[in-house]
Amino acid sequence: MEPTTIAIDLVTRVSQIHYVEPETGTIHSKVLKRAQLVPFLANRPASRVVMEACGGAHH
Repeated sequence: MEPTTIAIDLVTRVSQIHYVEPETGTIHSKVLKRAQLVPFLANRPASRVVMEACGGAHH
């Protein structure tokens, strides 16, 4: 089974998350604060995570 790919755009105060639900094909887009990112990923099945960072992501 191919793992879900979760794309994360890291910005200064929030992260934009995009993924497709493998069972239904539903496309999801979420905005998460930094404190919400780890719990979100911890409660997902094993996934491939890819990140794209902007110039302010190092804050």
